Amino acid sequence: MRGVGRIGSVAAAMVATAVLAGCGSSGDSSTTSATGAGATAAQSQGAAGHGRACTADDVKVDGGFGAAPKITLPGDCDPPANLITKDLVTGTGPGAEAGQQLLMNYSLVTWSDKQKLDSSFDRGQPFPLTLGAGMVIQGWDKGLTGIQQGARRLLIVPPQLGYGQGGNGVKPNETLVFVTDAVKVGG
Repeated sequence: MRGVGRIGSVAAAMVATAVLAGCGSSGDSSTTSATGAGATAAQSQGAAGHGRACTADDVKVDGGFGAAPKITLPGDCDPPANLITKDLVTGTGPGAEAGQQLLMNYSLVTWSDKQKLDSSFDRGQPFPLTLGAGMVIQGWDKGLTGIQQGARRLLIVPPQLGYGQGGNGVKPNETLVFVTDAVKVGG
């Protein structure tokens, strides 16, 4: 990932690139963004397929804003082919726009093995970025648009908005699941 701290140096880089490519959502509703990908995420990841794509409501997140989240991925549905965002905790103030500085905490779980790959919570150091500047993956640039300070947002990032063919410690065609906390928006 570009410009992010590392998962030990790898995860931080992944987050910076992956975080800024989401499709913005405010409120508690789940939002999906079409990506035009040819293959479904389940096909790309070699999954047998369960016949339905997972939604934000299928992902279980324990813990509140500021606390390291526990993320549990389902085993009875396929990873979504499009970016999904959902605010788990509503923030306050204006929503983030391209060009604004953000200070984010995050935890990342990879879909294929359901394991935590990186967490700024564990390092005790939020990740700084400029929204829309290409410092992070497209899933973060799109998915964090509109986030308010104090919000906790779930991002489910398909491979084409994450690391695609892999790299930075991520397997090829991996779906990434982030829980992000907007520690600071703007300024």
